[in-house]
Formats: sequence, C-alpha cells, structure tokens
Amino acid sequence: MIQTIRGFRDILPDEIQVWQRIEQEAKNIFENYGFKEIRLPILEKTEVFARGIGENTDIVEKEMFTFPDSKGKNQTMRPEATASIVRSYIQHKMYARDPEQKLYTIGPMFRKERPQKGRYRQFYQINAEVLGIDSPILDAQILVMLNLLFKRLEVKNLSTKINSLGCPLCRKTYNEALLSFIGNTENLCEDCERRKTKNPLRILDCKVESCRNQLEGAPLLKDYLCDECKIHFETLKNCLELENISYEIDDYLVRGLDYYTKTAFEIQTRELGAQSAVAGGGRYDGLIEILGGPKTPGIGFAIGFDRLVEIIAAKNGENNNIGPIVYFLAFGKKASEKAFKLCNELASKNIRAEMDFSDKSMKASMKKANKSNCRFCAIIGETEVEKGIISLKNMELGSQEEILEKDFISTMEKNI
Repeated sequence: MIQTIRGFRDILPDEIQVWQRIEQEAKNIFENYGFKEIRLPILEKTEVFARGIGENTDIVEKEMFTFPDSKGKNQTMRPEATASIVRSYIQHKMYARDPEQKLYTIGPMFRKERPQKGRYRQFYQINAEVLGIDSPILDAQILVMLNLLFKRLEVKNLSTKINSLGCPLCRKTYNEALLSFIGNTENLCEDCERRKTKNPLRILDCKVESCRNQLEGAPLLKDYLCDECKIHFETLKNCLELENISYEIDDYLVRGLDYYTKTAFEIQTRELGAQSAVAGGGRYDGLIEILGGPKTPGIGFAIGFDRLVEIIAAKNGENNNIGPIVYFLAFGKKASEKAFKLCNELASKNIRAEMDFSDKSMKASMKKANKSNCRFCAIIGETEVEKGIISLKNMELGSQEEILEKDFISTMEKNI
C-alpha cells in the first residue's frame, strides 16, 4: 500500500468544513479592512529566501527544501510567504501604481522540520502584509483585526504579546550591550555560539534551558530604544488600549527572522492546554530594499492554520461533515428519472442535493440517507409517481408529509 510521505498528510472531507470556515472568516475580515488576495507560486528562486529571511537563520541553514533546476541553479519550496509577497510587489512594480498595498494569501508552506504531532513538513499558513505604510496606528489595527478574527472563530484564552525590536541603529547599541553581558561564557548551545557573531538578538529566542539561564539579568532592548522607536512603541500601546485589547510586553519576543524592526507581536492561546502561538509577525521596514526594491516600510503576520484547525475541531467535535439538504431515494425507472431531474434542479439553485444510485431496498436506502447527515429525505416510488407527489421526511423531527411534485422545489427553497 502506497502511503503519504512522512511529514505530509491528506486533509479529508470530514475535516474540510473547519478549514473552509477559517478561510472564509479570514477573507471576510481581511477584505473589510481593505486587504486583497494574492496567489503565489510554491517554488521560488532560493535567493528570495536567503536574502529575505537571512542566510544565518535556522530556516535557511537547516529547514528549506532546496534543489537545483536543470541549469544547476537552486530553487526552494517556499518556507514562508512574506519574502514571496515582497518579491511579487517588486517584480510587478506594484509600488509604481500605489506604494500602499494590503495583501493576503492562504496556502501551504514547506520546511524540513522533524515531523511530530501538530508539526508537518507541509503546513498551512494565512499570511497578510501591508507595504508602504509606516505607522504604529496601523500596527495596532492589525492586532485589533487578528483579535477580531479569533473572536469570530471562538478561540478563547488568548493573550497578545508585544515588543519593540528597535531600528538598526538602536539595535546595534543593544547587541553590543548583550554581547558584553554574555561575555565568553561556555554554557551557550551550539546555535547560540554561532548567533553571537551573526545575530546576537536571536539568543533571546533560544529555548535551551542553559541558554535561558544565562540570560537572567541581561540588558533589555526596550532600555536601548532611540526616541523615534520609543514614540512608535508608546503609540502602539495607546492605540491597543483605546480598543480595549489587553497585551503583555514580552522582552524576549524577538522573532526568528533578520528583517524585523520595531513592532513584534505574537498571539497565544491555552485552548489546547500548554500555551502556544497561533499568530505572529511584526514590522520589517528594510526587507523590500534587501530584495532589490525601493525603500518601503512593511508589516505582516502569519497564522498557523494547522494549529487553528486543531483548536476549532477540538471544540466542535470530530465530525464536521456537512450533509445534503435533500437526499433522494427513488424506486423504479420513472421514479429515478423524476429524482434525477429534481436533484439537478435543486443543485442549480444552490441547494445541496444528492441521490441514492444503489437500487437497494427501502430499509438499506434509509440507512444511507441517515448516514449522509441530510436534513430531508425525498422518497419517490410507484405510488408517488402515480399521484404526482413526493414523500418528504424531516430527518431531525422524524415527521413525514406528502408534497405535490409541482410544489416541491418552491417548498424546499422555503425550508433552507
């Protein structure tokens, strides 16, 4: 038996209702805030991510699916969407038409992480990016929008965590202070030893206990912010308070990618027990320049689709299958022809309808109707054909009535 590759999976019909609900809520809310959908290729030139994410990040060094094309040039299955959106913004000169762009995309990403429960090598994200606007008020609005989305999806026990990463100028001063504090300690993990010279800020994000212990009493980035970055962060906090969005300042929230500046944020939940992030992002005012575009500010976020599905499915139960509104049981040639026509007509009017093609007994056919999770079962046999009626059973109430065939479609339209 051929099975899926380890770290990849099928999303089965019984699961898809939750996926579709999340997608639809996200699209509705994003578009109410002026975002437009963009669809991107899964495969990009490796330099898009090496330059955009940073060659010294774990994603680029360890986790990307990269392979050469026929000419020996490396191409990569996208590990995230921000760099791809920025590449598209530059390639199609969107900034020439209007430098301010609000874009979102939904789809699969790929990383060679060790597969485990809740973590896949093909995983799904919802990404939204705003390019061309440098405003802490916008940063706050994005957090308001995210909180609204999770409220609509009934995700509870949320906490919004924020931090400021400063600008390259104040972060340089902070990195020097952090390295001075750490000194020549030998207790850092191998990754953090490498980060000391390449990206000291990322040491704050390390989950290794020995590294966390070394950071007790370390200088905090917020104490090294320049005046502009301080004002930006204060405005962000004030706007969140205006919208009654509770937040926590997390001094160790630094994001894992090189291009972030100023605002960084994460939204976490305890819905599955242990605290876990369902969304994260921040401002990246230098990324578009890094990828060859004009100097343009940007901010964005990613939502972990798989984790969100897990949370919502756990709340709603495992069976999320939507059945037809009407399920037709027909017995005999003429009855089947009538059911065939009525089924097609309902479907053309956006009323979900299915038909039993098995030619089984009434008892066996009713079992199929029950299993379909339908709201109504329409029964047509010889008697119904002779009388010009349809026997309609309400599956929820267990009641049954006879409806004239000519009135059947209008009756169903009134019942949905």
